[in-house]
Amino acid sequence: MGLTVNLCGIELSNPVIPASGTFGYGYEFAELYDINELGTFSFKGTTKEPRFGNPTPRIAECPGGMINAVGLQNPGVDKVIAEELPKLKACFYKPVMANVSGFSVDGYAYTCEKLDKEPQVGWLEVNISCPNVHGGGMSFGTQPEAAAAVTKAVKAVTTKPVIIKLSPNVTNIVAIAKACEDAGADGISLINTMLGMRINLHNRKPVIANTMGGYSGPGIFPVALRMVYQVAQAVSVPIIGMGGVSSAEDVIEMMLAGATAVEVGAANLVNPYICRDIIRDLPRVMEKYKINNLQEIIGGVNHG
Repeated sequence: MGLTVNLCGIELSNPVIPASGTFGYGYEFAELYDINELGTFSFKGTTKEPRFGNPTPRIAECPGGMINAVGLQNPGVDKVIAEELPKLKACFYKPVMANVSGFSVDGYAYTCEKLDKEPQVGWLEVNISCPNVHGGGMSFGTQPEAAAAVTKAVKAVTTKPVIIKLSPNVTNIVAIAKACEDAGADGISLINTMLGMRINLHNRKPVIANTMGGYSGPGIFPVALRMVYQVAQAVSVPIIGMGGVSSAEDVIEMMLAGATAVEVGAANLVNPYICRDIIRDLPRVMEKYKINNLQEIIGGVNHG
């Protein structure tokens, strides 16, 4: 059976990718199983400077998923290159996806330019769902112009495929995706977490110290699928679909909606073997639905 897909010119042995922030820098999971079974994975969101992250508590459970506000905790790009990537190289032999976050256009460009030079990095997944501290707290990913500005700046200093990761907390996801494509993006990742909150009934305070956080898990799958479908109709670059994916059937559904590859996020925190299990289950599901080649079903949803 044909499980291989082509993502921005690089072949993946299968379309399953653990999502950034749920898989560390890879070597932690390599203690559990051979992570080379994965298509690839997106490593922890990396910024120019080290970040301690948000105050605790950072996690709240809820029906159909969880809310988190970790706050991009990471050691900074220099330390990632000096310490994390060498440890990863010892256990992962495929190109890895570097996930980059930032708080200014220059910050994004700086971090991407550094990671672009690393031989292990195959793609740059640029997360534009972070607060823009120079623009009154607005996310880069909620305005087409801001999204395009980041895309252009990163493309100007890199040679590897740039995949822009979009926020679902917007009115028109298609306009933002189109702006990124027009600015030179090689691919689009969607969706990031949705904004949510919980309140503790005992003390009537928000459960999360940050008040609100990113809602992820099976509950957001239909929203993610809808957005992947909408964007796939509008752009010609590859799409990585994510949001509540937790089974081989979900992977097939995402690909039919238009995704070339599929990221698995919150499910990794519930079952650290989930991506491996999904990959091993794909041939069974493909046989059940008479699919011979995954590359051929991308965007293959019937319109009636």
